[in-house]
Amino acid sequence: MKVKHLLIAGALMCNVAIADEEVIENPVTEEGIVKVEWQEPKNYRDLKTATEVKSRFEQRFFDTMTKNINKEAEKILKPNQKLEMVVSDVDLAGDLRPTFGATSANELRIVKDLYPPRMTFTYRITEGDNVVIAGDEKLVDMNFMYGANSTRNQRPFEYETRMLKDWLKKTVEPVL
Repeated sequence: MKVKHLLIAGALMCNVAIADEEVIENPVTEEGIVKVEWQEPKNYRDLKTATEVKSRFEQRFFDTMTKNINKEAEKILKPNQKLEMVVSDVDLAGDLRPTFGATSANELRIVKDLYPPRMTFTYRITEGDNVVIAGDEKLVDMNFMYGANSTRNQRPFEYETRMLKDWLKKTVEPVL
């Protein structure tokens, strides 16, 4: 009798795990003056996790990055301006490597300067119905581990956030 209950419980858990992995094709996140469409994240070069359910990790990444971009954009954009982005590729800093413990195989993200963060996106800054700036970007931060701003990744997605912050300051702010 106990075996039957265990089998039923196991089947239910499998259904929960499968339902949890349902992914929205092109999720959109919005925070303040920033709106980001994450275009086909299943095709991104490296948006992988070693420790979380993939869909939860992706959503946490999308929400965190949108919040961080908004925080920086509010400092640069003028009142009534909005930043819209369509992200087509993400490559997180570091690389996932397999590790083999006594009981199971896991992965660990190794962060070295060989594996810089990268992001490809289109963007536009609008003011009302007018487009103020628009463009395509392929960002790579080869210096992500060094320099005056290096914090050794103390906050989630710190390297990717800093790369976008630098882009806003060097590319967008001078034009505005």
